[in-house]
Amino acid sequence: MGLASVVHNDVRIPFNLDHIRTLSHSPPSFRCSALHYPISSFCSVHLPHRFPLLCSRSIGHDNYVSELKRINAQQNDEIGNIEKSSTQESLANKDYNSSVRIVAFWVCTAVAFGIGLGFKEGFDKASEFFAGYILEQSLSVDNLFLFVLIFNYFKVPVSYQNRVLSYGIAGAVVFRLTLIVIGIATIQRFETVNLLLAAILLYSSFKLFAIEDDDSDLSDNFVVKTCQKFIPVTTYYDGNRFITNLDGVWKATPLLLTVAVIELSDIAFAVDSIPAVFGVTRDPFIVFTSNLFAILGLRSLYLIIAQGMSELKYLQPSIAVVLGFIGIKMILDYLGFHVSTEASLGFVASCLTIGVVLSLASKSD
Repeated sequence: MGLASVVHNDVRIPFNLDHIRTLSHSPPSFRCSALHYPISSFCSVHLPHRFPLLCSRSIGHDNYVSELKRINAQQNDEIGNIEKSSTQESLANKDYNSSVRIVAFWVCTAVAFGIGLGFKEGFDKASEFFAGYILEQSLSVDNLFLFVLIFNYFKVPVSYQNRVLSYGIAGAVVFRLTLIVIGIATIQRFETVNLLLAAILLYSSFKLFAIEDDDSDLSDNFVVKTCQKFIPVTTYYDGNRFITNLDGVWKATPLLLTVAVIELSDIAFAVDSIPAVFGVTRDPFIVFTSNLFAILGLRSLYLIIAQGMSELKYLQPSIAVVLGFIGIKMILDYLGFHVSTEASLGFVASCLTIGVVLSLASKSD
């Protein structure tokens, strides 16, 4: 093979074959190298992206240069995709770390509030607050699990999820506070309402045990089917718009349907959540503040849940046990058998801790 030059970085470098000590030439998908004494840049040529070393004759040199440019362009595209993916991963990790810090801040704030409440109102009130807060926080996590499934089911782009999440969290606040006001007024007038609330909690506990945790298909979900039946929806997203004009007809986008499903789910979770905290305390101030602190930081908590929900497979059964316990506690209270707040707090915290530990242990195995 009478070689006349080496094409390196689009530059044709002539040389004499007598100066070549070794030459390794492999197909384009493999690495190759050359050693060349007079030219220092060729003393050791290593091609990390697996370019071929293109050696050309004086005849047809332009064809080799064109081929090299084509391979360079292809490799640059691949590098660009890798860099883009790496940048997105870096931003995701940054957002995740920021979310962890925000959630930790709100948890520490809730703990500080509970300690301050204990100094001002006594140990019993502090115990009621912490029991209510832990219970409501665990139910909020379960609510966010459903948010993740809803987003995945409707294939909501990540860039639009924050807007929907804002509506979902705002709805959770409104529905919970509404049920708190209604619930307190009702319980104070009708003590037998406790039995109805206990029945709701026991049914919710059974439902969590009966439903498969890994079933992410919402096609048969009652809320989803109801919304799809009454809301005409397009088959595509139109940016972050909730409504779009299709052939002169205004229709909802899948984003609006997603918001509707999440808001109705908020109502269902509020029906579970508020009776649960009433099973721990009847103090309106503690019911309100424990719910408020549980809701604060939900947006940041969502990002953590979205990335780690597959690692907490035993958390949902733990929540089911807690709801069943609170339901039984409310029945016993109605019958005159009082379970102390300290015992309730210990049981709730222990169940949730066991669920998290078992989940992490099974993941490590």
